[in-house]
Amino acid sequence: MSFTPAPWPRRLRSQEWYEGTSKDAIYHRSWMKNQGLPADLFDGRPVIGICNTWSQLTPCNAHLRDLADRVRHGIYEAGGLPVEFPVFSPGESSLRPTAMMYRNLAAMDVEEALRANPIDGVVLLAGCDKTTPALLMGAASVDIPAIVVSGGPMLNGWFRGERVGSGTALWQMSEAIKAGTMTEADFLEAEQAMSRSAGSCNTMGTASSMASMAEALGMALSGNAAIPAVDSRRRVMAHLTGRRIVDMVKDDLKPSDILTRPAFENAIRVNGAIGGSTNAVIHLLAIAGRVGLDLTLDDWDRQGRDIPTIVNLMPSGKYLMEEFFYAGGLPVVIKALGEAGRLHRDALTVSGGGIWDEVKDVRNWNDDVIRPFDKALTAQGGIAVVRGNLAPGGAVLKPSAASPHLLTHRGRAVVFESIEDYKARIADEDLDIDESCVMVLKNCGPRGYPGMAEVGNMGLPPKVLRRGITDMVRISDARMSGTAYGTVVLHTSPEAARGGPLAVVRDGDMITLDVPNRKLELEISDAELAERLEAWRAPVERPPGGWAQLYHDHVEGADTGADMDFLKGCRGNAVGRESH
Repeated sequence: MSFTPAPWPRRLRSQEWYEGTSKDAIYHRSWMKNQGLPADLFDGRPVIGICNTWSQLTPCNAHLRDLADRVRHGIYEAGGLPVEFPVFSPGESSLRPTAMMYRNLAAMDVEEALRANPIDGVVLLAGCDKTTPALLMGAASVDIPAIVVSGGPMLNGWFRGERVGSGTALWQMSEAIKAGTMTEADFLEAEQAMSRSAGSCNTMGTASSMASMAEALGMALSGNAAIPAVDSRRRVMAHLTGRRIVDMVKDDLKPSDILTRPAFENAIRVNGAIGGSTNAVIHLLAIAGRVGLDLTLDDWDRQGRDIPTIVNLMPSGKYLMEEFFYAGGLPVVIKALGEAGRLHRDALTVSGGGIWDEVKDVRNWNDDVIRPFDKALTAQGGIAVVRGNLAPGGAVLKPSAASPHLLTHRGRAVVFESIEDYKARIADEDLDIDESCVMVLKNCGPRGYPGMAEVGNMGLPPKVLRRGITDMVRISDARMSGTAYGTVVLHTSPEAARGGPLAVVRDGDMITLDVPNRKLELEISDAELAERLEAWRAPVERPPGGWAQLYHDHVEGADTGADMDFLKGCRGNAVGRESH
């Protein structure tokens, strides 16, 4: 794709606030000057926002203040005026009921902050799972020049000579506790090894997946995704990004120029190659909706189906993000896809050139971490989308994290009406369940939870774990952490709380999962299914006000990205009326 820079100099958005000698212009400038800013900083140079999701309640992002300073240096060097501002920071490890409930709120915060303020371009500082998609969604809806800097993953964890993957180890060890193969004292000792430096998850969880998606979409500088948070090269990346955003403003290079169908198709393929999180499905659908692009689950299945998973990282493989960076990081993966004819090479990036130009000369420094295609972890690593009478709107599964023998399975349903029901009964020795059963969890979708929590990877019953079983088929309308693993069918649409077929599954029903043929079927007649649905009554009460009520009333389904119906689309960056 070719890009023609806009003529320069041209009138900037910020000049609507700062230019001239009117009462309003003097009002805006004089208050900014109380921060010690010289008058010539308002002479028409670009004003660059540093949109920061720093928060001590978001541990993944708690180091972003330092990166903001590095971005600021780069902006000043390139002739811009940097202005840092905070936005809502949905922290995955702290927020209840789930950070996903607040992704759209954060996106709305970003959008309105950008549109209402004298900002010509913006650097998006993100890290934790929901912050990257939220910032991209908000920036896309305003469509001023924007670029992402990720906070980076934490260093490898180590426990008794073994790698400890944040999140992944938590799931593994909690199951080992229930199976009786690990003591609580050992678990508490291992806790100290799980998060030993600043940064986000060191596995290919959602945070690293979304950093990779930002780079694959062309919305971050090449190499941004994998640099560890505490590596000095992360600071260099922030500094260079500060320089680059000033030139992007001069060229008027906007998200709408970059976030095209070829860019999204590249990202979907990259997600398959890295064994990326199923959460990327929801987030990319939502980002696409903000630029008016009709991206669907079928696009995910079609574009990713034949993509091998070549990145040998937890939860699909054995290494962690630190080794991924040392091996060459995401540019090596993108180059491999390009050499295999599976990349839109001309897709535009924030560099102003095509994505292939950014990666064509990189090298793979460890072919066990980033494998050649003929030695892939999984031949078909893309997200699988299954459909049928149980999921007419689609459901997703991550083959690279699943057990191959369970990808075709028929079993008896053991139903949990809610996550509370699951927690109350799963450890009951009298629960009628074995490894051949299919665990079904309802009412955990966008409206049902509310917020669609990461509870889809239900832990197995202790009595099954004690027999050495480590995986079972699990189906829900919930999400799963990108750090988790297993044969888990997620995002079942329509969700149970909206009266989808999942709502009427009963104990003892037979369910067939056939991933190779993309089928998910509840083995009852059409007539009986219709009768059950007719008798169904919504179990979820409308929240009594606030964001929870707004979310309940306006959130869409997982199959279209779980965005709010009134937030979809690009509303532009038109400057508002003068206020004084």
